[in-house]
Amino acid sequence: MKIEDLRPAEGSKKRKKRVGRGPGSGRGKTSCRGHKGQRSRSGGAKGPGFEGGQMPLQRRLPKRGFRNQPFRKEYAVVNLKVLSRIEDVDAITPELLLERGVIKDLKDGLKVLAEGELSRPCTISAHAFSASAVQKIEASGGKAEVI
Repeated sequence: MKIEDLRPAEGSKKRKKRVGRGPGSGRGKTSCRGHKGQRSRSGGAKGPGFEGGQMPLQRRLPKRGFRNQPFRKEYAVVNLKVLSRIEDVDAITPELLLERGVIKDLKDGLKVLAEGELSRPCTISAHAFSASAVQKIEASGGKAEVI
C-alpha cells in the first residue's frame, strides 16, 4: 500500500449542499426553502427561545435575586487545614502560597476559611477571613492580618 492509495471510508466525506446555483444544480430557484412564508425569507430564522410570537418562557418566569456581576470579588480560597501543613514559616502570606503552589491564581485576593484546625501559632495575612477562621487562628495563639 502506498500513501496515494489511501482513501477515506465510504460515506465519511459528504459534499456541502450548494443551493441557489441555477436550474441545472437541482437546487435552484427557491433553494430548498419552498414558496413564501417566514422561513423562506432572508433573516427569517428566529433565535433560540422564539415561540412564534407567544411570550417566551424566559420572559414569562419571574426574575429573582441579584448578581453583582461586574463588581463581584472572586477570591482564591484556602482552608486552615491546608495552612496547618506549612510548618517551616511563622508568617503566611499570599505570595508564599503562590510560590509553594498551594494556590494557582490570586484572583481578587486570598480568603481564609475555617475548615480544619491550626496546631501552632502563626501570623496569617490575607485579603479576607471568615469569622470562624479568625476565631480558630486566635484560639491557637496566632494572628489574622487583613491586607
